[in-house]
Amino acid sequence: MSDAQRKVLVVGGGISGMTTAIEATEAGAEVVIVERNPYLGGRVVQLNQYFPKLCPPACGLEINFRRIKQSAGVTAYTLAQVTSIAGAAGGYDVTITVQPRYVNDNCTGCGKCAEVCETEIPDPLNFGMNTVKAAYLPHPMAYPFKYVLDPSIIGTDEAKKCKEACPYNAIDLEMQPTTVSLQVGAVVWATGWDPYDATKVDYLGFGSLPDVITSVMFERLAAPTGPTGGKILRPSDGKEVRSVAFVQCAGSRDENHLPYCSGVCCLASLKQASYIRERNPDSKAFIFYIDVRAMGKYEDFYTKIEQDENVTLTKSKIARVSKDPETGSPLVEGEDISQGAKVKQTVDLVVLAVGMAPGTASVKPDLEMGYDDFGFVTSPGDSGIVPAGCVKAPMEVAASIQDATGAALKAIHRTLGR
Repeated sequence: MSDAQRKVLVVGGGISGMTTAIEATEAGAEVVIVERNPYLGGRVVQLNQYFPKLCPPACGLEINFRRIKQSAGVTAYTLAQVTSIAGAAGGYDVTITVQPRYVNDNCTGCGKCAEVCETEIPDPLNFGMNTVKAAYLPHPMAYPFKYVLDPSIIGTDEAKKCKEACPYNAIDLEMQPTTVSLQVGAVVWATGWDPYDATKVDYLGFGSLPDVITSVMFERLAAPTGPTGGKILRPSDGKEVRSVAFVQCAGSRDENHLPYCSGVCCLASLKQASYIRERNPDSKAFIFYIDVRAMGKYEDFYTKIEQDENVTLTKSKIARVSKDPETGSPLVEGEDISQGAKVKQTVDLVVLAVGMAPGTASVKPDLEMGYDDFGFVTSPGDSGIVPAGCVKAPMEVAASIQDATGAALKAIHRTLGR
């Protein structure tokens, strides 16, 4: 095999992309990861806990980061995007554009730059629920463990103060975008998923009512590294949340939005109901669902949550979320299908279980890949471009890892142009 045939490009550095890279390099391939964020880890980084063990993401991520560090066969570019791919299986010419982070490899993560920085920006990790300094570490166990300077302060006196404060000469305000060209034998497309835009489901109040958030935002609220240090507080007034309504299928299984079921949303809400119940024994969780889908090994978890007397599951399609005129809190209205009656419930917080939209739903790369009706990637058997993880279909973390392992084997096979 030529050097190009032996090399695999992995687009996306989330759990699927990292797994693909690790498995491929340990099987003898050279791997280049391209990730648009300033860190690897993807959506898993934003979780508080994930199935099946309900462990924090740190446990799984730390192992993957260590394996990448120990491998001489993996090169990772963050703040990067693939700008062109040309060729065929066994021989692709690839161009990558890497944006500057204005921090070089001298960075030790000491945080001196952040101490003198006054400008604050919405925290992308926490979906803008809080702010961070414009000189910031993306998250406590970021890989690479380097600070980032937001472009908004470049060219200002504040950026100069950050540079002067750094004792390791790690800040380079003259950094420019760079271009990397390489040849690879196969490409694994692992660009993941995006939460469905809940503002499009306007009758559920997201964007107009401050105490209506999405399931991914709630995950950050519950996380020790989140905007409230793990305390589940109401965004409008910082009040401790004592009652939560989880609205399932917020835009999913709806021909006007996402016509399909993402498969993991029911489990996510059951898990999040356990967050609020564990933190406050007097709290109440109300789950409004079309169907509860917790199959196979997760049936026991569903039963455990269902048996909690402070958790109420109601088969209902919620028609509206508005402000209760008496309390100002969110008011959830719908129909209790099993009872044939209207349901109204005032709560401290509403959490919308939004579906998973593939990273290719809005922008489809002009490559030899196919797409199903919903924008998920398919790949002909003779293509050298292999989809992996949630860009291929909605799936949980464990399933994404399994799929990525298979993608690594397919990619190695297709480097030979077969």
